[in-house]
Amino acid sequence: MVAPATIGSPRADLERDVKEALRARETERLQTLRMLLAEVKNKSIELGREVDRDEFAALVRKGIKQRHEAAHQYELGKRPELQAKELREAAQLELYLPAQASEDDLRRAIQELVAERGLSGPAAIGPVMKEMLKRFGGAADGATVNRVAREVLSEPRG
Repeated sequence: MVAPATIGSPRADLERDVKEALRARETERLQTLRMLLAEVKNKSIELGREVDRDEFAALVRKGIKQRHEAAHQYELGKRPELQAKELREAAQLELYLPAQASEDDLRRAIQELVAERGLSGPAAIGPVMKEMLKRFGGAADGATVNRVAREVLSEPRG
């Protein structure tokens, strides 16, 4: 399989991988990719244009989050076989995410922004989040940016 996030448009990559999974008779992978492709098509219809890389990454993240939540519910319901299936699907979707920024890179960028703008306290979370998500795009997820921003903003200055 070719690295999904490297060639052509996200939708073309996905359609190619669906065909590949179909030929290889990988039913679980095929099912996962078809669900993602349906979400991409629906989003394209909603927007009236093709989705871009950032929108595609957001859809993939949403799918991963849903599968982790479902896996957690299956764990609580003592259904390990269904939990394992959801986690395999999440791992399959993670292949479509762009390379993620390291926490060190995020922390450094947030510290620079906080120092540059003189930000402090919980009220600064919004501006920091907005700037970091714009700067890192699909390479950083909101939960990680939020957590690191809170840590940096709660650090004593000296």
